[in-house]
Amino acid sequence: MIAFENVSKSFWTGRDRKVILDQVSFKVELGNSLGVLARNGTGKTTLINMMAGLEKPDEGKITRTSRISFPLGFMGGITSKHSATENARYIARLYGLDPDYVESFCRWLTGIDHYFDQPVGTYSSGMRSRFSFSLMLALEFDIYLIDEGMPSSTDVEFNRKAGMVLRQRLKNATVIVVSHQPRTLEKFCRSAAVMRNGRIYMFDSLEEAKRLYDYETHS
Repeated sequence: MIAFENVSKSFWTGRDRKVILDQVSFKVELGNSLGVLARNGTGKTTLINMMAGLEKPDEGKITRTSRISFPLGFMGGITSKHSATENARYIARLYGLDPDYVESFCRWLTGIDHYFDQPVGTYSSGMRSRFSFSLMLALEFDIYLIDEGMPSSTDVEFNRKAGMVLRQRLKNATVIVVSHQPRTLEKFCRSAAVMRNGRIYMFDSLEEAKRLYDYETHS
C-alpha cells in the first residue's frame, strides 16, 4: 500500500511558487492498479518520485507498507563509469538478491551482448532504458512505478521479452502509471485519477477520469 495523508509539495521557479500537491490524501491498495492522468508540467514525475521516496513532501505524511520499485527509467544508483555487469551485481547486493541471478537476468532481457561489459555511460539512450527496465523487473516488487509508460525501444525481441515478463509480474503485483496519454493507462489500470491544480481526483474507472481530463484539457 501507498497512502498520502494531507501531502503538500511546491517549488519556487524563480518568479513564483509552483504548487504540485495541496493537502492531498489518497491511497493505493495492492491489487488495484492505478493510472494517473496529468498534463505535461503539472508535476507527474515529482508525484511518482514522492511515491518512490526519492522526494519528500513539504507537509503531510506518505506511508509505504509494500516493496515499491524505483520509477521506470530512473537511473539513480547506477554509476555511468561502471559496466552493466558491475551495476547489476551492486544493485542485487543492495536488495539482498543473488548477484549471479540479477546479472544473468539482465543480460538475457537487454540482449546487448558484449556492451553489457562496457561502461553504462557509453550506452545509447535506448540501451540505458533497456538496462534500467531489466533491473526493475529483476527485483520483483509489490508495486511498480511507471512514468509515461514502457521504455521506447525499436528492438522487437526486447519488447516481446519485456512485455512477457511484465505481464507475469503483474499477475501478483500492482502498477501505478502516471501519464498525459489515456491510452498508456488502458493496458495496466483498473482505477484512475486526474492530477490538476494541486489536487488528485480519484475515480473507479478510466472512462470517468478521461471525461474530467478531456474537459480540463480542452477548456
